[in-house]
Amino acid sequence: MARQPSSNNSRASTAPQTLRIDKWLWAARFYKTRSLASDAIKSGRVLVNDEKAKPSKEIAIGDTLSIRQSYFSKTVIIVELSARRGPAAVAAALYQETAESILNRERLKEIQQAQPALRRTGQGRPTKRERRHIISFTQKGKF
Repeated sequence: MARQPSSNNSRASTAPQTLRIDKWLWAARFYKTRSLASDAIKSGRVLVNDEKAKPSKEIAIGDTLSIRQSYFSKTVIIVELSARRGPAAVAAALYQETAESILNRERLKEIQQAQPALRRTGQGRPTKRERRHIISFTQKGKF
């Protein structure tokens, strides 16, 4: 007897209704790996609907995510769910950033560009001034 294709077995037309947040953040290219996304969620840098979540939290279309990366914070609304990591253009279609979030990021960017370049102490090569301080400190007892 021949099997007839069933209508509920079509994978191509059905999209997931919910998806793990760490998987979605990786697919939307906010983080390079799922483990980095998971670590960010655990540390509280990602909020789902203004609440702290676990990496296994199921998200759905319409949920709001607050994502804090380095100095910037983004607030995005989930438009589509995808468990596959694709090109950047496809990943950008998975979410929509709020207008308020865009304004805040642009304002922070302008403030950072207006300030002189800051380098944290102990990172990279010393500046000319720091080098002079180092030399004067190390040669104090020699003369």
